[in-house]
Amino acid sequence: MRIVVFHTPGENWKYGVDFREQPDVMEHVKHYQKFHEQGKLALGGPFLQEDRGGMMVTIADLTIEEVEAFAAADPAVKSGLLKYEVVSWHTPFEAS
Repeated sequence: MRIVVFHTPGENWKYGVDFREQPDVMEHVKHYQKFHEQGKLALGGPFLQEDRGGMMVTIADLTIEEVEAFAAADPAVKSGLLKYEVVSWHTPFEAS
């Protein structure tokens, strides 16, 4: 099983502005970069459709509570740039 974090634009998202130019987006990237450096993030990044958000897929060992707390602490979530949803993903077809 994996835990997935889906991000969508929050109330402070500036529609029509490239995601790289959104306020607080680099703090969001740095936040998840820490998770990646700790070996807890298997995959992540923005969707390429305009104003769509992004997704992060964690390693298999984490609990939903741990990921929920990390996602809630994201500076871009706290500032209202992004909203998030944390879901469990059953992955029986996963390459080893």
